[in-house]
Amino acid sequence: MKNGNFLHKLLRNANIPAGSGERKHDDYDRQGIVVLACSAAGIAVNLLLSYLANGLPVYLDTAGTIAVAALFGSFPGIITGMLTSVFKSFHSEHYLYYSIVNILVAIYTAHSVRKGKHSTPSRIFKDILTLAVISGVLGTVFEWGLSDRPAKEVEELARMISGTDHNYVFYLCTMFINIGLNLVDKAVTFGLALFAIRFVPADRRKEMWDSSWRQKPLTGEEIKKINRQARQGKQSLKKRMLTMLLISALAIAAVMSWITVMLSYESTKEEYRRTAVNTARFAASVLDPGMIDTYLKDKKNAQGYIETEDLLYRIRDNAPGVLYLYVLRIEKEGCRFIFDLAADDGTEPFSPGDFTPFEEAFEPYVPALSAGEEIEPVESDDTFGWVLSAYCPVRDEKGITVCYACADVSLEYMSNFVKQFLLRVLLSFTGFFVLILAYGFWTSGYFLIYPVGAMVASVEGFMQDDEDLETFDEHVRILKTLNIHTDDEIESLYHAICKLSSDSAEKMRGIRHYAEATAQMQRGLIITMADMVESRDSDTGAHVQKTAAYVRIILEGLKKKGYYAEKLTPKYMSDVENSAPLHDVGKINIPDAILNKPGKLTDEEYEIMKTHATAGKEIIEKAISTVQGASYLKEARNMAGYHHERWDGKGYPEGLSGEVIPLSARVMAVADVFDALSSPRVYKPAFPLEKALAILEEGSGTQFDPKCVEVFMESLPEVKLILKKFNG
Repeated sequence: MKNGNFLHKLLRNANIPAGSGERKHDDYDRQGIVVLACSAAGIAVNLLLSYLANGLPVYLDTAGTIAVAALFGSFPGIITGMLTSVFKSFHSEHYLYYSIVNILVAIYTAHSVRKGKHSTPSRIFKDILTLAVISGVLGTVFEWGLSDRPAKEVEELARMISGTDHNYVFYLCTMFINIGLNLVDKAVTFGLALFAIRFVPADRRKEMWDSSWRQKPLTGEEIKKINRQARQGKQSLKKRMLTMLLISALAIAAVMSWITVMLSYESTKEEYRRTAVNTARFAASVLDPGMIDTYLKDKKNAQGYIETEDLLYRIRDNAPGVLYLYVLRIEKEGCRFIFDLAADDGTEPFSPGDFTPFEEAFEPYVPALSAGEEIEPVESDDTFGWVLSAYCPVRDEKGITVCYACADVSLEYMSNFVKQFLLRVLLSFTGFFVLILAYGFWTSGYFLIYPVGAMVASVEGFMQDDEDLETFDEHVRILKTLNIHTDDEIESLYHAICKLSSDSAEKMRGIRHYAEATAQMQRGLIITMADMVESRDSDTGAHVQKTAAYVRIILEGLKKKGYYAEKLTPKYMSDVENSAPLHDVGKINIPDAILNKPGKLTDEEYEIMKTHATAGKEIIEKAISTVQGASYLKEARNMAGYHHERWDGKGYPEGLSGEVIPLSARVMAVADVFDALSSPRVYKPAFPLEKALAILEEGSGTQFDPKCVEVFMESLPEVKLILKKFNG
């Protein structure tokens, strides 16, 4: 085929862009037409091949089903298989009973293609073998259930192999023969389907497989993610929908089957009752009331007895369902037989004149029978099995009942008929039941569960990444690419969520800009306050910048080592670093004479100098209470108030110890002391780096948090860069 096959042309004419991610409403409509057209083509192929295989021991009626299921998925394949059985049932109704086999072929084929396991020769052989086993086993079960015997050719071959026709070996032989025949059947049909599919380009096959989606097709991993999210709740939408569909379909199938069977049972029983009554009346009409006594006396030797008996046989044989036909006289303790025809069930008939007592079921009717009255048919299950008996009185010229003509129909036969009918109804309903269930699964999945699940996944992404504007924008983009087109409330909800998310992104962008401006103002305020203090201190050159840099180094080191992990959140680290310049804000209350004294402070002056910690804490607490939302200043308060506390509890102003000291203050203590040691002051020159580090190590565990000292010492390259930048 130089220009491609029918499916290729159909797809090209449908104008569906291969590999396109975004589709419009018209695309979905065209795809629906493509699916229907290809399903119709699959049905036609099934019927044509089935017609060509007529008279052969194979059916060849699933090639179209396999091709459609492999190209479009399970539901179009199920439709193709089911409608094939429906059309074939116009020729012979038994094809409808095997519709479930065609449906299972479609489901298995689609499942194999979905898992990507159909490309290797070994997998193809396994698929053919699996389909053959499914079809062969179910076909054998249905044959025995429907007709108590397999097909004629299979039966003869199985009898030849097993040497019998009535034990389990014979049954197994029929099953293996059916599997073998189906192996040939499925090999041919599978090969024909693969041959047709190979002419469809790969990109077109992808489009055909995704034709059921009413949105951008989800990958297997995305579907698994949606299923995992659904399992987090007590009851997922998918479970609710599938449970509702299953219960509804089962309820409909059960009620319809029950109503059908009950109506059939009552109708059949009424028909049998009429047959029994009419047969008894017909038999009574051919009897000569004046000869009854002679028949009892001379029995079969009586004149006309044999002729009358032959006539009764003809009446019974022309009455379908009548098992027993007999004539008897009612006596005080029972009944005496005049005629009793031999039955096909091998029951030995009574001889003329034989007496038998009344059965328990007839005891309520004995008075009426003794009076020669006509009674309604009697249902009994005693000596002669489950039967319905009709009694018609035979009256003489004076209207006196001389005997009764009786006809019995076997209700066991009727029960077997009803069981067969029930089996046929169930097999017929099973195909339609699976079709309805598949339609419900397909509709709920592609029009509800997957669109809602995809939207939920995107919205959850917004909630998880609400602080990352770039990620939020990415989730908005992903949400918009879902391209949901269900033409119902789900699509309206989707567009509403898209608009809401876009508006939220814009508002978040504005809030983020405002927050950044506010944070910049906050940092400017902090630097301004710190500069006010630093401008009064002649010795603290770049002290706030360096200590802030050391604080950042220590925090990052603690984070990297996993220390205080529950505390070191990104926000906490940012607050500490940005607030670090305010750690000495309390020095604004210290007199210049003490703050810039070149010599050693006296005890009184030192006590005044120590008050800068308490003063700084109070200043920032007032700022916190005045400025709404100034939570970032809480760590500034801790650093200002407690950066002179010691690990061993000998610091000031409150003598806190260990981890009772706020972490930010413990970090600042190391940064502050190191900068004081490594920088020149009016009262001392700068210590060499080695000596400053040695003093820090000496104070580890006594003056300083040992973990803070540890990570500071491990970050010496960064520390040296800071020293070089500010100290030269």
